[in-house]
Formats: sequence, structure tokens, C-alpha cells
Amino acid sequence: MTTDFKESGFQKNLVAPDASIRRTLMIIDGHGVPIGLVHENGKLIGTVTDGDVRRGLLAGVTLDEAVTKVMNPTPITIPAGTSDAAALRLMQTRSILYVPTIDDTGRIVDLKVFKNLQPGRVRENTLVLLMAGGLGTRLRPHTETVPKPMLEVGGKPILETIVEQFVDQGFTDLLISVNYRKEMVQDYFTDGQKWGARIRYVEEDEPRGTAGALALLPERPSRPMIVMNGDVLTRVSFNHLVKFHAEHGAAATMCVREVPLTVPYGVIEADGINLTAIVEKPKNNVLINAGIYALSPDAFDVLPQETRFDMPDLFAKILETSRERGTPPPTVFPLWEVWNDIGTEGDLEKGRQKHAKFF
Repeated sequence: MTTDFKESGFQKNLVAPDASIRRTLMIIDGHGVPIGLVHENGKLIGTVTDGDVRRGLLAGVTLDEAVTKVMNPTPITIPAGTSDAAALRLMQTRSILYVPTIDDTGRIVDLKVFKNLQPGRVRENTLVLLMAGGLGTRLRPHTETVPKPMLEVGGKPILETIVEQFVDQGFTDLLISVNYRKEMVQDYFTDGQKWGARIRYVEEDEPRGTAGALALLPERPSRPMIVMNGDVLTRVSFNHLVKFHAEHGAAATMCVREVPLTVPYGVIEADGINLTAIVEKPKNNVLINAGIYALSPDAFDVLPQETRFDMPDLFAKILETSRERGTPPPTVFPLWEVWNDIGTEGDLEKGRQKHAKFF
């Protein structure tokens, strides 16, 4: 495919309508402007973002299908000649970060990017809480002397890889929740300057579960924050997660992973006493909790202060409250990227094998 329209910096964002979603994700994640411009001979026919793809995955679309399956066919655009000031006002009003410019024939002539229109703007830092206080009992004897997040994968602690990924993506305000052998974590990371971050610690006097440490934060967050288990290795874009969470207006978003579940028996289907079918060892895909979350300040309204509390409990409480108040329910953010939860001996070995390739 060739185009003859003027080069103006958006060519890296161009996507052919027959491109696969997998190929489109490579384009979206390949540079600093994460939006795909789907076009035919230079004419815009739709846009696609990471959020569009993840919503498509939840609807059953696969990564090998055409991008037109998930694109937005009616994106917001501006006409050629629109001033930067007018484009900026539109993006602020509609809460969007990118807007294509098209001429009177529908051809793409530019792509306005919100951050480029505010060069002096200082980015607000999203708070990140990393949960590193668990006992790691399933990984004994490895964890008899070392907390699980400090086990080495790829020649460095799991938690160090996580910290580096956040910093690389622009998240530098980090809290680490510690309990078991907390001094090993605190002595290793200190104040975080070595990694270009500000690291503080939330000390649990006793294990409080995967959500209980939220009650120990120095102050209630005024903006959405990220919470992540300290034993998860993934290549997810945390910026995409924050944007997805903001777009849907929910108090909480849970990252989920699709995994196949096989019933190891022949499953019988019946209508009353009559046999209707026999399905041998059926496979179904289910969504599991991936241990990464985005929480808005409203999530803290249902958080107990003096008790053990796990993230599934928090999400269940938020769901119950949303039904009572008529507010948006919690959302799920599907992970298609590499993901490895280091919970068992097998997971640890798998993580070490994957690390050289993906981290």
C-alpha cells in the first residue's frame, strides 16, 4: 500500500483496514502516540486505541482478526486549518488526548496530540502501591529467608524489575507495602533515588491481605492510583491502564487474564432424564485476577480500617455499593501481554525462562 499525501508526522500511526489487531498493537505501542489511524488511500475510516482493543477482547474478538472489528468508525476529528488553541479546547472539553485533522475530502493531514499542545505542562504523577508484605508460603524453602518479591528472576529481584518498569513508563511516586522480612526490601531500595523514583514504605504490623494496606496510606489519594502485587511480571502498559480506568469512570478496575480451563472428564448434557450430548473434556476460557488494579478515591469509601481485607473483597463491596447507588460497577482490563504470577515453584521457573526473552 502506498500513499501520496503530505508527510506530517502521523505516518507511523497509519493502519490498513485489513491489518490484524495484533499488528495494530505493535503500531500503537511502537512509539509515543498510542493511536492507530485506519485509512483507505489516505482517507480516515476509523481510529483504534489500546482501550478499543481490550474491549474487543472482552467481546470475544481475537488478536488475529482485522482491526476493523474493534476500531471506532466515528472518531472525533477537526478540519484542516483548525488552530492549536481550538484543538486544545476541543480535547479538554471531550477529554481526549489525540484528534486527527482531515481535509474536506476526508484525507488525514495531521494528528494533534494533547501533550504537544501544552509543552510547559508538568505531568501529574500517579501514585503506585506495590504489595510486598506476603509470607510466600507456597514458595518455601525459597522464602524462608527472603521475601517472595525479592527472589531473583533474570539476575535481579522481581520487585526491582517491577520498579524499573514503572519508572521507565513515567511513574516515579512509589509506595511499597512491607511486613515479612521488611528490612530486606527497605535496605535494598532505600528512598528510590538509585532508580530515579521516590520510594516510601507502608509497614504492616501484621499481614492485612492484598487490600488491607490501603488503610495505612499516609493520606487518602485525591486521584486514581495503581496497586500491584509485588510478585507479578508483565509487559503491560500502565499508562494504558490508567487511561482505560479514567475513560470508564468506575471506582475500581481489575486487570484480568484469560486462561483455558479444561474439565478432565466427559461432560454429560441432559434434558430431564434424557441424555442430549456427551462432550469429552471440554475447554472453556475464563478470566482470572491478574493482581494489578487501578483505584479511584471513591474506592476508599468502602475500605475497612482495622481488619484484614483482600482485593476480591474490595471489588465485591464496590460492586454491591454501585448497585445500591446506581454508579458505574468495577471494570475489567484484559491483559494480552506477557504475564507471569510467581506463586509456586513452577511459576518461578517459568518466570526465569521467560525473563531473558521478554524483560
